[in-house]
Amino acid sequence: MTSLLSHPERRIIAAQLNQSEVLKGLTESDRAELETHLEVVDGNKGDFLLRQGVREMEQYFIVEGVLKRVVSNPEGKEMILRFAAEGDMETSYAAWRMGTPAPYGIVCVTKARVARLPLPQWVEFLERRRISKDLFENAVMRLMTEVMSHTITLHLLDAPGRVHRFLRKRPDLVERIPQKQLAAYLNLSAETLSRLKQRGKI
Repeated sequence: MTSLLSHPERRIIAAQLNQSEVLKGLTESDRAELETHLEVVDGNKGDFLLRQGVREMEQYFIVEGVLKRVVSNPEGKEMILRFAAEGDMETSYAAWRMGTPAPYGIVCVTKARVARLPLPQWVEFLERRRISKDLFENAVMRLMTEVMSHTITLHLLDAPGRVHRFLRKRPDLVERIPQKQLAAYLNLSAETLSRLKQRGKI
């Protein structure tokens, strides 16, 4: 990991961060202050950014690549709750606010680059910027709604319906996520997903 201020690609990364919905309302001076707190992390496929159960949590802004939010049971069985890519964010803000351990992990699906800072620093930064705080809290609620909607979808829709819904909502990710992981997210076997692809369902 490298401080954004000393990163050789600082200007490029800063420009990419400007695409984040949560950061769009910041002034130049706001951005300059935030950059002093950010670290740039380059992760490889399968690397954990956050492990389920930890108490030290961070705020992540995705610069490049795809991440997944996952929850595992004691036997190691994994459920993928969501995928996120460039311009999006990942956070465990709700758990941090409630003083509970991280309820899920955040893992690199592909080679990825994120800018991160500790949640206490991020919250302190937001407390002095009401508009950005509102944008962030709205984004957190959207993420929670997204995960809840996905969970409901797994119970209510058949296999073609689940595939069609993902294609409609995230067409940008269809070819970027390994088929085995996309199948797991949709609660399908890789064979079923492949068959639906061949039938033109995805």
